[in-house]
Amino acid sequence: MPAQPSASRRTVLRGAAVAPVAGLGLAACAAPGGSPAPTPTAPVDLGAESEVAKGGAKLFRDHNVVVSRGADGALKAYSTICTHAGCAINKLQGTTLTCPCHGSEFDAATGKVLAAPATVPLNELPVKVAAGRIVAGPEA
Repeated sequence: MPAQPSASRRTVLRGAAVAPVAGLGLAACAAPGGSPAPTPTAPVDLGAESEVAKGGAKLFRDHNVVVSRGADGALKAYSTICTHAGCAINKLQGTTLTCPCHGSEFDAATGKVLAAPATVPLNELPVKVAAGRIVAGPEA
């Protein structure tokens, strides 16, 4: 059997130099301060129904949820965990959500991506009104 050539010292050193840089690139896509809190796994009371005006939206940072109300009065809720890198979205202007990690933008009324790098819409959550309160999350 022919002997396989071994890697040169230069090749090994080059690989060792690149590995930490690749790790930094992956770390840059992680959420600041570690993993974001998950979206609700059980129904959560977000507040009074009157807090979300027709045609508007409200960001509930503590629960990683945004709730919007259409012109017809119907409520929609979406997870505010960015579908690009898992960062918790913390900025809402009008009905546009902006991710702090890479600048992805989403429509709070539809969950659709408005600006990359995200390509997947936000996850829709069940939402209802119970006794004048907005309740979102599974089994809402």
